[in-house]
Amino acid sequence: MKGAAGRYTHYPNKLHQRTIITLKDHLYFAKATAGGPGRNGTVQSNGDSPLEVNMSTPKIAGGKGDGPSPEQLLAMAYSSCFLGALQLAASRANKKEMAENAQVHTSIFLGHPEDPNMDGFGLRAEVIVEGCPDDSIISSAHEFCPFSRALQYGADVSVMKT
Repeated sequence: MKGAAGRYTHYPNKLHQRTIITLKDHLYFAKATAGGPGRNGTVQSNGDSPLEVNMSTPKIAGGKGDGPSPEQLLAMAYSSCFLGALQLAASRANKKEMAENAQVHTSIFLGHPEDPNMDGFGLRAEVIVEGCPDDSIISSAHEFCPFSRALQYGADVSVMKT
């Protein structure tokens, strides 16, 4: 959290926090727990329909490729979220039929950042909307979709230890 001078205030149990978009409340939350050998481990979620997935590093990245990658799960979640936002935007514009049969194709790219001072990997997202020809509805969906907002503007992220 930023203090009066614009510096991050130290919290003993928080390793890092970056705040860009903050929430005044929350309607729902999802929780997932990863364990095992990182990208080749298991991830479990809570909720009405708990899910457990055995993850795998893609073959092209030196893994076995026998399970989904985090990027695949993000692409699936983003597609679903964007489609819901698209249908809502169409409905609000009294053009519900414009998005009834639409499909959203999302690709998540994992790669090295262009900044030579930044170590590790970065992500790039590409969203393709099929079956909705109205640019204003697509634009409204992009502005409304929580995944678009998080990736475009950032999200309130706290990394803590127990």
